[in-house]
Amino acid sequence: MQTRLLGTSEIQITPIIMGTWQAGKKMWVGIEDADTIKAIRAAFDAGITTVDTAEVYGEGHSEQIVASALSDVRDKAVYATKVFANHLKYDQVIEACDRSLKNLNTDYIDLYQIHWPAGTFKSEIVPIEETMNALNHLKEQGKIRAIGVSNFNRAQLEEAAQYGRIDSLQPPYSLFWRWIEKDLTPYCVENNISIVAYSSLAQGLLTGKFEPGHKFDPQDNRAKNKLFQGENYDRAQSALDKLRPIAERHQCSLAQLALAWLIAQPQANAIAGARNEQQAVDNAKAGDINLSADDVQEIDAIGRIVTDHLDDNPIMWNW
Repeated sequence: MQTRLLGTSEIQITPIIMGTWQAGKKMWVGIEDADTIKAIRAAFDAGITTVDTAEVYGEGHSEQIVASALSDVRDKAVYATKVFANHLKYDQVIEACDRSLKNLNTDYIDLYQIHWPAGTFKSEIVPIEETMNALNHLKEQGKIRAIGVSNFNRAQLEEAAQYGRIDSLQPPYSLFWRWIEKDLTPYCVENNISIVAYSSLAQGLLTGKFEPGHKFDPQDNRAKNKLFQGENYDRAQSALDKLRPIAERHQCSLAQLALAWLIAQPQANAIAGARNEQQAVDNAKAGDINLSADDVQEIDAIGRIVTDHLDDNPIMWNW
């Protein structure tokens, strides 16, 4: 898989990135460590050398699973992890980074990201300058190579950028969830900030595997995802029906088509999770699909069947 530069750093990332929220098990059901380790390794072997995790995914469990899967090829892998909203004071950032380094069994993190802005999830409001000072210090020490932010709006991103170089933004972004295109994408293009999209398959909705009327286990976070509810879900099914002939034309799955569309967007890279080896390999193949400008435009229009009816709230879940 061809790689791309992360922002203005020297880090080469793959446009398809292995996501590991599910590896933490918390807020997911039916996840087995052995399967996740095999999936992460299969992704790596298929060319996905970049993996994204976070300290909050199972309180470090996801990071430990990443280490179990990739420690012997650490020098060829790119690790991205995140510090949560409740650890954004200076000393807390330093301590959280050290914990993540230990969990990941490494002495450096390629991309270290602020997971959510201070104040979210009833966390303490910490000035972004204080958090950025800690991140800059970690960068100077060589413990992290690049700084990113996740779930920031444009004003928050602009403020963070006043205190240090931001090389990536991690927002929810998919064919069915395009809130960032209004003002964040232009800012990222202008400032050479890589977009590292999460929920790039709309939490599996874009795979087409969920039938009309599907109900999730209440413990599954997708039970509260707005896209799986009411008219949004009905519109998604209609859009998927229109996408199927395009996928057939390219001899690929709906999921691969959605990922290919996403990484064809300005500055955009796609995080995709996998429960097993086959899903990981299939995700990697999306990096080889070449969509024409007409293809991208046609897919774009179909996606708007869903997105034109969504409100301006950037958060995908009714938490």
